[in-house]
This record gives sequence, C-alpha cells and structure tokens, in this order.
Amino acid sequence: MFSSKSKEKETAVAAPAPAPGQAKRTLRSSAAPSIISADLTVTGTLTSTGDVQIDGRVEGDVNTAGLVIGDKAFIHGDVMAEEVTVRGRVQGSIRARKVLLAATCHVEGNILHEAFAVETGAFFEGNCRHADNPLAEEAPKKTNEFRATAAPVAHASAPSAAPMVPRPAAAAGATAATYTPLKSS
Repeated sequence: MFSSKSKEKETAVAAPAPAPGQAKRTLRSSAAPSIISADLTVTGTLTSTGDVQIDGRVEGDVNTAGLVIGDKAFIHGDVMAEEVTVRGRVQGSIRARKVLLAATCHVEGNILHEAFAVETGAFFEGNCRHADNPLAEEAPKKTNEFRATAAPVAHASAPSAAPMVPRPAAAAGATAATYTPLKSS
C-alpha cells in the first residue's frame, strides 16, 4: 500500500559507460584511508588501490588511488595517483589526474597533471605539464626532462622585431631576468 517493488526498480539508475576515448579509471574502495603516521618511516614502494594519508616519511615511490600528504610528511620518490593533495614536502615527480598544492607544501620536482590548483603560499620548484591522461603516459625518466620550449616572439604590429637584451636587475637579490627591446637606429 505504501510502497511498491516495481516503483523501486524504476528509480534505480545504471552507471553510464565510459566514453570510448576515455581510459578506464581505478575504482576506489569505500574503506577508511590507510595512514602512515608521523612516527613511521617507510623505505620502498607503497602501492594501494584505495586512499592513503601520509603523515610520516616515505623513502620510495607511492602509487595509489587517492593521496593526502600531511603538513609534516616527507616523500623522497615519485608519486602516481588519481588525486593528490600536498600539504607537506615532496622531492620527486608527481603524476596525477588532480593535483592540489596547499599553502604549506614544498614540492621539488615535475608535475604531470590533468587538473592543477595551487594555493597562495605554496612552494613549487620544477615544471608542470598538462596531460589528458597523465597516468597512462610513459613516465619521464629524469626530473630535468621537461624543458621550456617558449622563445621570445615579435609582435605582429611591429614592422621589424628588435633584438632582446637583458636589463640590469633593480635589486641585488633579484633572481628573474627581464628583457627590453633595443631601439633600432
């Protein structure tokens, strides 16, 4: 009188099949994440099909579905995951679909990502590159494999491009170079 089995069956919706161009994504377990506590040091490769939270130290690679790197955590190795949130320190490359660098993080290495976000105050030294499927692509063999490919480009409105020369830095501690065009005679 109050419910009907036929109505319950009608409300069930099947999960949509992935598009032919998309790679099959790893299914996460609904269990609680595995935790590497602050007083634990792991040497070797960590592999998990679920979520992992690292608050301690890992000397080796980490391969997991979801990864949270805590404020005091340190990873010396490569990270590969569906989603990565970095609040601690990473020395090595990161390959993930979604990467979030929190304000407290310190990352030294390259990042290959599908989606990338950086909070104000985050430290990142390395190169980042977008990829449609960063987990399927072949891993860079060395940290310096990513290279800058941009070169100075003359504006289309200028009749002839003037050569670029470095301008002296205003402060003694300045690390970035700025360029101004030479006046043509």
